[in-house]
Amino acid sequence: KKQKKLHQKMSKSYKFQAEINQLLGLIINSFYSNKDIFLRELISNCSDALDKIRYQSLTDSSVLGETKDLQIQLLPDKTNNTLTITDTGIGMTKADLVNYLGTIANSGTKKLMAEMKNDPNVKSMIGQFGVGFYSAYLVAKKVTVITKHNDGEQYIWESGATGSFTITDDTEGQKLGRGTAIVLHLKDDMSKYLEEKTLKDLVKKHSEFIAYPISLQVEKTTEKEVTDDEAEETTE
Repeated sequence: KKQKKLHQKMSKSYKFQAEINQLLGLIINSFYSNKDIFLRELISNCSDALDKIRYQSLTDSSVLGETKDLQIQLLPDKTNNTLTITDTGIGMTKADLVNYLGTIANSGTKKLMAEMKNDPNVKSMIGQFGVGFYSAYLVAKKVTVITKHNDGEQYIWESGATGSFTITDDTEGQKLGRGTAIVLHLKDDMSKYLEEKTLKDLVKKHSEFIAYPISLQVEKTTEKEVTDDEAEETTE
């Protein structure tokens, strides 16, 4: 019981900016057919974060610390129906999480919201505006962001896009060293984004010119021949 109270104390809830709520409502209820763009948007964000730390390292190599490899990783998990996109970029401080993931910081998003006031049908063109991080909700019912910046602790941002998000001190999770991991808890009908071929094709199609290596962790299933004796044992 004490542990639970401690966790609640370290976790704080924030409300999304009104425009973000409007945008999330639009994305979640979107009949926008090309949901594939979420991966392009998220990988592009990873690339920007990697650019920032690489730029800093040109004048101060110590900023890289022990995490010297600048890379992006995709980790599909069919058991938990999650897709995790990790980068070893600059990471986010607590203030960054509130500012970048709670307000309209992205110019494409601003433009989309402005256009929508003039033309409600513009929502069918969501993919052309580059709504960045929020495109995750085209395929995910909940998003968890784990992040570590050199100037801060490791934090967990989480939201089911229900009008608010929480930020929690991550004292128990696996240490990132530096960077960000975005965990997409996929909607039930979006499991195709856990397939190796789908992910490879999307990366090739949309993220071909990203300057950093993108690796895909694949689950290998091994088939083992079962002898007659073993088969009898397993059926008993």
